[in-house]
Amino acid sequence: MLKDMLKMNETVGGKWSKAILTFYILVICLFSGCEEKVKSTLSDEEYERIASAQEPERPDVLIVRGETLTYEEIIRSPANRDRPGVSLIERFKPITKTSSLDDFRQLARTEVEEAVMSRVSNILLYQEAKQQLGENVDEALDKAAESELRKLILSFGGDEARAIEALRQRGMDRKKFKEQQKRLILTQSYIASKLPNNKPITHGELVEHYNELKDEFFLTPSVLQFRLIDIQIARVDITDPDADQLERARELAKELIRRIENGEDFGELAKQYSHGHRREFGGLWKPRAPESLAEPYDVLAVEAKKMQQGEVTGPIEAEGHIFIMKLENRTDKGYVPLEKVQQQLEQKIHADRRKEAFEELNAKLLQQAALGNTEPFIQFCLEQIYRINNE
Repeated sequence: MLKDMLKMNETVGGKWSKAILTFYILVICLFSGCEEKVKSTLSDEEYERIASAQEPERPDVLIVRGETLTYEEIIRSPANRDRPGVSLIERFKPITKTSSLDDFRQLARTEVEEAVMSRVSNILLYQEAKQQLGENVDEALDKAAESELRKLILSFGGDEARAIEALRQRGMDRKKFKEQQKRLILTQSYIASKLPNNKPITHGELVEHYNELKDEFFLTPSVLQFRLIDIQIARVDITDPDADQLERARELAKELIRRIENGEDFGELAKQYSHGHRREFGGLWKPRAPESLAEPYDVLAVEAKKMQQGEVTGPIEAEGHIFIMKLENRTDKGYVPLEKVQQQLEQKIHADRRKEAFEELNAKLLQQAALGNTEPFIQFCLEQIYRINNE
């Protein structure tokens, strides 16, 4: 009879309350004359499964191993960890003002889902930590949480009233803040205990990571700096109207090269004879990537590859210009040596190991949690964000 009743309860969708279910079980006990008979008929696991099914599903909450996660916790949670004061409601306000509800759902769903799963993950980690580390850590946690509260107050210059007001604006009071800190401390301690030890990093691992990252992080780009006397043929002064400006420009360039070879200062000559935009600076150009030089100055990058620092070359003719160039500095493209970035690489490898271990732990806990369908809860959160911003 009991099993028939239980089957009926499941068939109708588990609508009976736990109290009614218990009442009927007791009635059956009285008529059967033996409570032990009921216990043998219904295991603890069966009773918990049926009793826990009595609460009707509600889209505004998500039950995570007996702990209730409300939609308000999600929509008022930080949208970005780098900006803790900005909630999901504030983050999506501009979008909700210009989108339909259906469009908003599509645009915001991923971020809201991530917020939900992050909160679920925190709950699972905390529960696992409590189970693994036991209750004997409560006193130490209380002290640590009180210490965090003192730090918060000190961050407001010791003004406790301001600190408490700041907590209130975040939807917390002193008690909730300390509870949050206790959960955070315990969770982090548990995660640290599950992360792999820093086993030695092999040279092969270092080389592999170096080759993967060098183009993005360890590249030293080519840099070129030079002085330039830029003779622009159309601007060369001629006294004889029949004279050829090109020939006069060539003669001027040869004369200037001779004077430089005889020891005259390149910069001073540039100030007197160059038509270029850097003449006032003695023809000195700012350091730049060789490939950034546009025509007709791109020929200078080609010539610079053949030169040594301090060397002068010219005349170089290019599209209405005759150049005389002095190479001040050239750094060819290369990479920072592995030896100089080894410490950075080791830190990244350790961080990658910890991240991988954490993701495996998190995935395992989520799988064990058997959350069921989270979609109604996520959709409810989206609807509430949209509704609140359009009130």
